[in-house]
Amino acid sequence: MTPPPADRPGSLRPGAQSFPRLGARRSRPAGEGDTGPVPVAGSRPTPPLPPLPSRAPLPVSDDTAAFPRTGAPGPAVPTSTAAPQPEIDSLPTTEKPVGRAGRDLRAAFGVALCLGAAIVGTLLVWPPAFLAVLAAAVLVAVVELGQALRAGNFHPPLVPLLVGTVAMGALAWTRGPTGLITGFFLTALAVLVWRLAGGPAGYRRDAAAGVLTALYVPLFAGFAVLLLAPDDGAARVLVFIGTVVCSDVGGYAAGVLFGKHPMAPSISPKKSWEGFAGSVLACVLLGTLVLTLTFHAPWWTGVVFGVAIAITATVGDLAESLIKRDLGIKDMGTILPGHGGIMDRLDSLLPCAALAYLLLSLFAPV
Repeated sequence: MTPPPADRPGSLRPGAQSFPRLGARRSRPAGEGDTGPVPVAGSRPTPPLPPLPSRAPLPVSDDTAAFPRTGAPGPAVPTSTAAPQPEIDSLPTTEKPVGRAGRDLRAAFGVALCLGAAIVGTLLVWPPAFLAVLAAAVLVAVVELGQALRAGNFHPPLVPLLVGTVAMGALAWTRGPTGLITGFFLTALAVLVWRLAGGPAGYRRDAAAGVLTALYVPLFAGFAVLLLAPDDGAARVLVFIGTVVCSDVGGYAAGVLFGKHPMAPSISPKKSWEGFAGSVLACVLLGTLVLTLTFHAPWWTGVVFGVAIAITATVGDLAESLIKRDLGIKDMGTILPGHGGIMDRLDSLLPCAALAYLLLSLFAPV
């Protein structure tokens, strides 16, 4: 039976509208251009996608070639003609044994032995020869400190400082404490006058650096000359130097073995309170033995002497470390392998010389 015309596909009932089927192509009149797909009723228009950014071609390294497409022969990759490198484990080690402070222990021990032999030998054989050793060391220390200050844009006048160093030592030997103080004031005055020739720019900075150098090095060293002046001056100098050495050795040993609490981490991270306790103990032992046996002083004077020297030596070491950190340098010089410069060895001795002279004048007067 044939269905009525209204039920045939594509036929319309009376009053019905014609809707195109989804996916069906709409017929266009002749000459009408393609306007894109027909939007579906109720849907939003899709915005056009942005264009993809252009990328630069990947660079090809000098020692490799770009890979061609599969199946196409590519250029030969050059091979390296350098000799094969040995493995790290097979390389010979040339490192020297260093201590906790990063120093060459063998060189440091050898230099310390030579310095000790020169000091003790001159004091025992002919004490005035110690003055020549001391003068040479102080002159080098003045030069080292002046060069270090120049790294921080300080320019102390060097000529009056060197002349004043010799003058202070000579006046201390011939005129005693009065001559030493007089030589210091004359040196400071010479520094101020000499710096006038450089003009006003940086005058206060350079003059202050020069006076500080005269105070820190030759004035303090002059007290070692005063220690040597009496008849038993060789023993006084040996007590002073030996106690400072005990402070260094005792502090280093106790710090390496027991050091856990830093004393001044921003200035000297290696120093610890345990090391300071070792310094005090070693100085007290030596001071008590020497002052009671050599100078026949009461035992408590050795305790006071040892504690005072240990504190002053530690403060002197920290003061020089603070100056070096402020200037951004590690050592004052390089003349002593394993130690740095002469000034790096005098940092504890210089302030202790003044204190030792004052205490020995009280506990063992001439």
